[in-house]
Amino acid sequence: MGDVLAGIHATWEFESDSVLIRFERGIRTPKLFQALGERRIPHEALASVTLTPGKRGTVVLHAIPRPGADPLMEAAAGQLRDGSDPYRLVLPAERETLAEYYGDELRALLTPEAKVPAEKFLVAAPQAPLHFKAYDGKASFDGSRVSFRWFWTGASSAKWKAGDQSFHIQELNGVEWRSPDVFDGYLRLLRRDGGLTAFPPPPQSAQADQDPAAVVFGLGYGPVHESLPFAAAVLGAVRTGSAAPPDPAPAHAVPVPVAARRDPADIAERIRHLGDLREAGLVTDEEFTAKKAELLAEL
Repeated sequence: MGDVLAGIHATWEFESDSVLIRFERGIRTPKLFQALGERRIPHEALASVTLTPGKRGTVVLHAIPRPGADPLMEAAAGQLRDGSDPYRLVLPAERETLAEYYGDELRALLTPEAKVPAEKFLVAAPQAPLHFKAYDGKASFDGSRVSFRWFWTGASSAKWKAGDQSFHIQELNGVEWRSPDVFDGYLRLLRRDGGLTAFPPPPQSAQADQDPAAVVFGLGYGPVHESLPFAAAVLGAVRTGSAAPPDPAPAHAVPVPVAARRDPADIAERIRHLGDLREAGLVTDEEFTAKKAELLAEL
């Protein structure tokens, strides 16, 4: 097709095998769109195309992805608000005829498989490395491993007792993202049964604030434009198995946080917080001594 349709916050470039969506930058553009930058959507990733009236003198051209085709939309699981849906192009009502033309053209290019779920991801996931601050810790993903480093100001005693966490994508089966736009939002890593870790994980039915495989969101912590691309990137890596598997841990291994030099003031503050937990009876003397030794080893 080779044509361009410019809307509000985005421009769609129609190509022979895909639609290239370029998102605008600016204070009025949804932050998720700015974080995504641009996305190429193969025709085979689409289920249907609709054109409907929008708000305040606009029309909406909506390309609806097939289930299973886009890791971003799979991670979102229907929780995105309309204004943050990257598949909706909002245009002034006077462009309705033009939008209808391009919608018909795009609809004619849909593949016979459009009505069935995709067997694999057809849209590229956001690229690592990615990181964001949740309420109780910092989440990082380097393309192979997801790491959670707990904040003493927000993490529960259960997470402090478990220590900072690191998961190779080969240990994971998926992700569960609950939007920070609703109460009790979180990102939980779903682990494989009988995974590659040297110790059994806690039950994944646990509350997210008690689960070391989850970070919880709060006001200003883990916003959609940071946590959702992160979740989609992890999900994409998990499903494609793009990273090499980790070295298997010996059966007698004891989980030890990855060694790294840290700020002495940060270590001191974490030890002080552990002391507070011990005084409150939330950790035992043995747990305090063992965790303190781990933290001092990071200096």
